[in-house]
Amino acid sequence: MTDVILAMFRANNATLAWGDRIVSPLGLTSARWQILGAIVQADRAQPVAWLARDLGANRQNVQRIVNDLEKDGLVSFEPNPHHKRAQLVVLTPKGQETYDAAIGLYGPRVEALAQDLTVEDLQATRRVLTALRTKLETSAAD
Repeated sequence: MTDVILAMFRANNATLAWGDRIVSPLGLTSARWQILGAIVQADRAQPVAWLARDLGANRQNVQRIVNDLEKDGLVSFEPNPHHKRAQLVVLTPKGQETYDAAIGLYGPRVEALAQDLTVEDLQATRRVLTALRTKLETSAAD
């Protein structure tokens, strides 16, 4: 298991560096891109705490990045009718354009990355990583 965890750490670091290289021409980092993606994937506007939960990330780190995205005009804050202090994070038109551009850069690169990998291998990898994540999240509650 230790070898798997070390391989996962290395793959994560390499993935983040790869993502940084892809989106750096857009003024993004992997972390910023990931948060824009979480906003896009959500079925409705969410507060920072919910975005952090969905990403499995630290709320304070997500708040810092969302504040930076807001300064750059990529997201805005809207009042939350259910909570006075937890504003909703909304993608701006500039944010949507930037996210779409990032996906445009990502598409051909991810296709090249997937070359020579079978669908079965990718599905098995996803199942193992999902199971491992579930166990880690469950053990964090202990």
